[in-house]
Amino acid sequence: MNRPMKNILLTVVALFALTVAQAQHKAPKWLEDAVFYQIYPSAFMDSDGNGIGDLPGITSKLNYIKDLGVNSIWLNACCVSGWKDGGYDVIDYYKIDPRFGTNTDLVNLVNEAHRLGIRVCMDLVAGHSSDQSEWFLQSKSGKDMRYSDYYIWTDEISEQEKQLIIQRHQEVNPAASFTGRFVEANAPRAKYYEKNYYESQPALNYGYANPDPNHPWEQPVTAPGPRALRQEMKNIMAFWFDKGVDGFRVDMAQSLVKNDTDGKATASLWHEMRSWLDANYPDRILLAEWSAPMTSIPAGFDIDFFLPWRDNNGYKELILPEPYGVHKKDYFHPDGNGSIQAFVPYYTKCLQELGDKGYVALQTSNHDFHRPNYGDRNTIEQLKVSTMFFLTLHSMPFIYYGDEIGMKYNVNAPEKEGSREDRPGFFNERSGERTPMQWTNGKNAGFSTCEPQDLFLPIDTDNNRLTVETQEKDPNSLLNFVKDLLKLRKKHKAMGNTGNWTYVGDVNQPYPMIYKRSAGNETFMVVLNPSAKKVNASIPTQGGKVATFVIGSGKTSYKPGKMSDKIEMNGISCAIYKIEE
Repeated sequence: MNRPMKNILLTVVALFALTVAQAQHKAPKWLEDAVFYQIYPSAFMDSDGNGIGDLPGITSKLNYIKDLGVNSIWLNACCVSGWKDGGYDVIDYYKIDPRFGTNTDLVNLVNEAHRLGIRVCMDLVAGHSSDQSEWFLQSKSGKDMRYSDYYIWTDEISEQEKQLIIQRHQEVNPAASFTGRFVEANAPRAKYYEKNYYESQPALNYGYANPDPNHPWEQPVTAPGPRALRQEMKNIMAFWFDKGVDGFRVDMAQSLVKNDTDGKATASLWHEMRSWLDANYPDRILLAEWSAPMTSIPAGFDIDFFLPWRDNNGYKELILPEPYGVHKKDYFHPDGNGSIQAFVPYYTKCLQELGDKGYVALQTSNHDFHRPNYGDRNTIEQLKVSTMFFLTLHSMPFIYYGDEIGMKYNVNAPEKEGSREDRPGFFNERSGERTPMQWTNGKNAGFSTCEPQDLFLPIDTDNNRLTVETQEKDPNSLLNFVKDLLKLRKKHKAMGNTGNWTYVGDVNQPYPMIYKRSAGNETFMVVLNPSAKKVNASIPTQGGKVATFVIGSGKTSYKPGKMSDKIEMNGISCAIYKIEE
């Protein structure tokens, strides 16, 4: 059989598998009531006093996580790393980085979490490795080794790409720049390799969706190297699944197949992974860092995130100043000049198209972008409003560690392990959201017994206001507010991951934000006013039914009527009302 015909047949088989997987896969049932807690391991709890968090430290705090109302954990990258990008430059995919402990420590964490009814997911950095990995070191040495075709090599690149290399090396910190596609290596294998993000993160070779015949180094997805790499990723997942891990959040999930403008080849790859997963590990999950749920969920992922670097989903207009801390005010800024015109229609469309196939997720924040406590949004009352939003949607809740106590985005945190302090105003000044968890009012906020100068990053408890110890004692704290919201979400299906969501306010009058959660005979109305101004609104009548206050912050009122229902809210306020006979 000639090669073109073979490639056509392989493509047909892949498309058939894609269709079958799409028709068969449905998210595991345990996700119906899942609530996730994201942990950046370096910053959560230090068990050995060296100033850096570790896995035994996380294990020691599992009861806190359970008491919060969380039943699932996502651990940021924790395999052996060169630490040029916060753990996302992986050297060894099969081994826990010594700064966190051992593989046995990971197994102990998983076993103890399972004993408490908590699932544990890890990160899978599928699009690139470290330039220090065995795979890459072997690949750069020649063409005929086991890992030679795990990466993309060429002796020729365009003049434009050469200029981008020059531009990158003129920046303040070239090692923390993602400008351009290629890196000049002058290795025995070839002169250039393709990177996926930083220079230290060479792109793994899953092939090209549309190989250019003038670029012989662009291999098709069916070439031996890309096929072997897909098998390697299955081996990595199986290795950790067999140790009890419940799923993976896939870093840069959309970045695998190159020259894939419509995403179909990458989707096909993930369909293959999903078919393998369903056949061998049917209760395990995949979370996509893709931020295109209507593509990624049908491709076989169970959850996808709304992320601020996507222009069409409205997330950055909600909670991140544009451009990420410089000019425009976001929706949850107290000035009250924000918009929800991008978010509401896109979110509604996602829910309608996805149905019960999978979940979208809006994170309170994460390791890559600002916490809610930032700039002029810094009071507990303000944070209660944004927190109610994140924890009352028809989506998978993700709480970034410390957001439940209102930890600050620390603008004074120094550059650390690829966090790029040299790009002022850009959303990825990432040290500020990776500071140590604040447990107690004692030394180093209870995170570590080390000397303060040896901490992973500096701590700011705002005079002990933002610690677990302080907030556990205060019934009006943000921490107890989060616990109450999660209890409500667990108790009432209408408020949970599968309850219906309907926007009933006016997107052209963004304050207040008003939406309905419902399931069966239960209906709740969520009303949010993050602005400092008093606002009111009329919405379609709910039939004159009684509106009973359930939980909230600030002064609000809900008056049912025959023609319309009236809502009045003071500045910086939020509430949930149960609509009943």
